[in-house]
Amino acid sequence: MPSPNPDKPPRRVADDDHDLLTYGEAGVRLHEEIVSQRALVESLKGSEAPELETARRRLQLLEEAAERNFRGKINDDNFERFFGYRGTAKRNT
Repeated sequence: MPSPNPDKPPRRVADDDHDLLTYGEAGVRLHEEIVSQRALVESLKGSEAPELETARRRLQLLEEAAERNFRGKINDDNFERFFGYRGTAKRNT
């Protein structure tokens, strides 16, 4: 599965269950945080600020989380690995 495009924000799905943090909503929130964190890293570049390394590490972790969220959709093939027991997804997403 291809990586998510870091420059193109995911979209919110209007009819998602708003009582749950869905993959779509998590993707939107992660994208917003990544954009903000990239700006912070850029603003700290060239300085001797100890916060620069912390900001870079957080950006890396956010990008890894976005990748996991992108490929984390549950289907019949990965249901057992995700939940830890055999079964089938109600729908493939």
